[in-house]
Amino acid sequence: MGDARLLEEAHAVEQFDTPELHALIKDMRDTMEDLDGAGLAAPQIGVGLQLVIFGVEENPRYPDAEPVPQTVLINPKLLKVDDVMEDGWEGCLSVPGMRGLVPRFVRLQYSGFDEYGKPIERTAEGFHARVVQHECDHLIGVLYPMRIRDMRQFGFTEELFPGEDPGDD
Repeated sequence: MGDARLLEEAHAVEQFDTPELHALIKDMRDTMEDLDGAGLAAPQIGVGLQLVIFGVEENPRYPDAEPVPQTVLINPKLLKVDDVMEDGWEGCLSVPGMRGLVPRFVRLQYSGFDEYGKPIERTAEGFHARVVQHECDHLIGVLYPMRIRDMRQFGFTEELFPGEDPGDD
């Protein structure tokens, strides 16, 4: 947090299935796995492209989370299914050591492309929908603290959850 690149709007990916794109995705996967993250956006590693990765199978930082398919999502578009929102605790690899209660749509549809340019269209709900929204926010220069409605529900993880490690997204 504080890096100006995290507040910029990312540019669309124009070429798929290139060695550079595959190398970037590998770097992002390695970073996400090293930090036990649920997702990562290219701007978080200093690359201003509309590219996010996410996925959770079994993760010690998210023991109660339902599985989220391992996904590379390029040039994403999000569409809310309805107006139902839910507050949930979020963290972020770009805002280490902190958590906040963030409202998100419970259900949404998303579309975009994989690394080969193949179209992706899915409907997501719950934790899956939250992760997609969180990561795609990075592509429009939004960090989760900007979405918090009550700043009394934002703080250091160790203060909010003593003795627990709820993890960062």
